[in-house]
This record gives sequence, C-alpha cells and structure tokens, in this order.
Amino acid sequence: MAIDEGEGQPVSEGVDLYLDLMKRVLVNSVYQDAAESTSWLTDTAYDAERRAAGQDWPTVAHTMVGTNRLDNVQECVETVLAEKVPGDLVETGVWRGGVCILMRAILKAHGVTDRTVWAADSFAGIPDAGGVGHPLDQKLGLHRFNDVLSVSLEDVRENFRRYGLLDDQVRFLCGWFADTLPSAPVDRIAVLRLDGDLYDSTMDALTSLYPRLSPGGYLIVDDYDITACRQAVHDYRREHGVDDAVKSIDNNAVFWRRT
Repeated sequence: MAIDEGEGQPVSEGVDLYLDLMKRVLVNSVYQDAAESTSWLTDTAYDAERRAAGQDWPTVAHTMVGTNRLDNVQECVETVLAEKVPGDLVETGVWRGGVCILMRAILKAHGVTDRTVWAADSFAGIPDAGGVGHPLDQKLGLHRFNDVLSVSLEDVRENFRRYGLLDDQVRFLCGWFADTLPSAPVDRIAVLRLDGDLYDSTMDALTSLYPRLSPGGYLIVDDYDITACRQAVHDYRREHGVDDAVKSIDNNAVFWRRT
C-alpha cells in the first residue's frame, strides 16, 4: 500500500524502494546463489560484479540479465508511463520470467491497470536450428544448453505467483515465435524487449511486433553481443529504413526509441 507523505515516506520513495528490492531479489543479490557451470564459466561462485552485468547463468535467480539491464527496463517503462506512450509491455524470450515480473511490478507500483505484460516464449528452450535454420543459428547451437534454458510455462507462472503478481494483466504466448507472434492479440506496444538469442528468433519478433511499437516506445535487444542476433537487427533496420540511434546498455544489450 502506498504511504502518504503525512504518514511516513513519500509515495514516490516507497515505489523506488519496492522496485529496488524487486530487482535485488530477481537477480538474487540477496541470497547470492551460485552460477551454472558452463564451457565458458568454470568459477561458479557468486560474483557481485558479474551478476550485476548479467554475465552468468544463475542457479536460482529468476533472471540472468543482471541489474544494469533491469535498470534499463525500469527506465523505459516508467518513461512511457509518464509520457503516456500507448501500448502494452512485451518480452520475447522470458526464461524464468524475471524481466516480465519486473514489468508487472512497475505497473503495480504505479497503479496502472490498463496495460498488459505479455510473456512470449516456447517454454521449451531454444529451437534446434538443425539444417533449416539461419547459418549463424546453426553455428551457435544454443539448444545444447536447454537443460538450463528450458523453463516450463507452469514454472514461470509459479514465479509470478510467488511475487503476488500473477493476475489478468499478465498474458502468456506459448510456442515458437514464428507461430505465435504474427497473430498475437497485441494491438500496440510501448516497450518491446527481445531476448531470443538467435537470428531467426530475433527476426521473427521484429517482423511481427516492431510495426506495432508506438512512436515514443522503446525497443530493447538483450543479445546484441551475439553475432546472430546483431545481424538480424542490422538486417531488419536496413530493410525497413529504421535509423533511430542505437544506444548501449552494457556490453551485451542495446536499445533505441522509436521516433
């Protein structure tokens, strides 16, 4: 419940405290869980700088994007709310749901009841590019890590529930992006966050959803450091004449605002 200034902390300060705590819990800087062991990360001990930068795959935390990228999500969402940019909030590729949980928390904290958070994912991990996917996706072979990257719809829903944020302002799009996004019942989007890693997944999301991004809305790309994802972004921007300035969030992610 918001606290009136005459009774305690200002409402805005209470919102900031709540959302700051949400981010700490989502990245689990509170209990500091270890990282998953991977071929590129053998030191699995919790490292605060690495976690803040989203440079590990947490064993328990509900997001792997790190505090810096969560700060960006909060800034983008609160800007579109303040400036009344129309549309819902969408993430394509949600893993354990942490970013979408934060999006819903921001709406809750600001008393926003007329926007929806859309969580789009296969809920079965990364697709096997096999012999039919983009060559860059075949080279990546990220499906090999689906023992970590695959999180079921039931588990993601349960994560929302644990924060008290599973309600009718949260909607799930379950399936491969090529199948679910073209017909997704989302009219306008204010913040669109892409976290699909692959060329094809990124291109599917851009093709289906970017035309619905409102002027003044934000496009966030989590995996810009991955060659396949970056190439898809460049190809889409070139083919569709998108020339809005791309800004870095950290070493992994970028965003831009649609003019």
